[in-house]
Amino acid sequence: MNWLSAVFDFDGHRTSLGRELVAGLTTFTTMSYIVVVNPAILSTAGIPAGPSFVATVLVAAFGCYFMAFYANRPFAIAPYMGENAFIAFTVCKLLGFRWQTALAAIFIAGVLFIVMTVLRLRQWIVEGVPTSLRYSFAVGIGLFLTFIGLNETGLVTLGVPGAPVQAGHLTSHPALVAMSGFVLIAILVIRKVPGAILLGIVITAIVAFVVKIAPPPHGLISMPPSIAPIVWQLDFRGAFTWRAFPVVLTIFIMAFVDTMGTLIGLSARAGFLDKNGQLPQIERPMLVDAITTSLAPVLGTTTAGAYVESATGIEAGGRTGFTVLVTGTCFLLALFFSPFVAAIPSQAYGPALIIVGLFMLAPITRVDFTDYTESIPAFAVVSLMAFTFNIAIGICAGFVLYPICKLVAGRASHLKPGLWVLTAFSLLFFIFYPYS
Repeated sequence: MNWLSAVFDFDGHRTSLGRELVAGLTTFTTMSYIVVVNPAILSTAGIPAGPSFVATVLVAAFGCYFMAFYANRPFAIAPYMGENAFIAFTVCKLLGFRWQTALAAIFIAGVLFIVMTVLRLRQWIVEGVPTSLRYSFAVGIGLFLTFIGLNETGLVTLGVPGAPVQAGHLTSHPALVAMSGFVLIAILVIRKVPGAILLGIVITAIVAFVVKIAPPPHGLISMPPSIAPIVWQLDFRGAFTWRAFPVVLTIFIMAFVDTMGTLIGLSARAGFLDKNGQLPQIERPMLVDAITTSLAPVLGTTTAGAYVESATGIEAGGRTGFTVLVTGTCFLLALFFSPFVAAIPSQAYGPALIIVGLFMLAPITRVDFTDYTESIPAFAVVSLMAFTFNIAIGICAGFVLYPICKLVAGRASHLKPGLWVLTAFSLLFFIFYPYS
């Protein structure tokens, strides 16, 4: 295995083959739900679920492999959950666009990403992001993950006007299994058990099967359906219209800020940022994201990018591309083992997301709360990410508020040119976002 160590530089990243293997499996386990959830969401837009399942898996595998060998980072790539809901429920159902037109809009955004990345414009823009906002991205994503975990497990449910969320049925069997899973993972983490998160997920899933709150897998192997009905079904004529311009713009900005925020947030947690809060060679994972985003609509699915669930693999010790090489391989295997993958219940992976949310709160200590020009924008990022259930809204709010706060304080010299571009993008995002 010396060649693997040479390719991925295990020694330089202070990791090992075994640790990376566990990290890759952990990341896949927490992401595995997308092979079921993504096709289910996109089916409401009219995209056939069977072919959509295959497209989801192929895009995730391609993105992970590309990230592994080109960028050598433990950031798993797959179709985004937020963007798929935007396409299905807002673009197609609310605004009435065909899914073929929506996929063409995504392709256009992906090509723009590639051009901007090759010209190093994306890197130049990202370098303008203030350090306090970079760390607030990690914290906001952590709370975002926590809420997903609480909601997926049923510990927190949607409420009523005046009380938008409320406690779930905490004495029900699903809730008890989820809480037990959380306590189990917490104990394993405290005891520093290797692969604690993955082990907790597996044990909790087995318990869920035994107590019959989730159906066990029926069989293990099945042949994947044909992807032919959705490959290259792009309606460029519909996408290149004034009516579709707000859709293209919104997709572009959402993907731009989501990927940037996720990459920086995960890097902050993994310790990849340098002393200036920058991610060295950030153009590499960005190019992976851009090319994968362009491939996704060609195969028949929505915007792809770095996944926040990669944080679970990072917490398990993943530091190199071998982590997502393992994750990508698991996705390919999922083509044939979809019954087993689909059987992993939310009560098993939800507690892991909650624990990781805790881990990702640590960078908040790096925000200077005595300087309101730094803390107010950071607070807006964290709170709006969590309370609007939209990463892009939180990030854009931070980019709008930061220059305002600095200008009011007479510190315009602290603002880099790239930040003004992000502020302009963010204002356009809020203006053209198709509010329902």
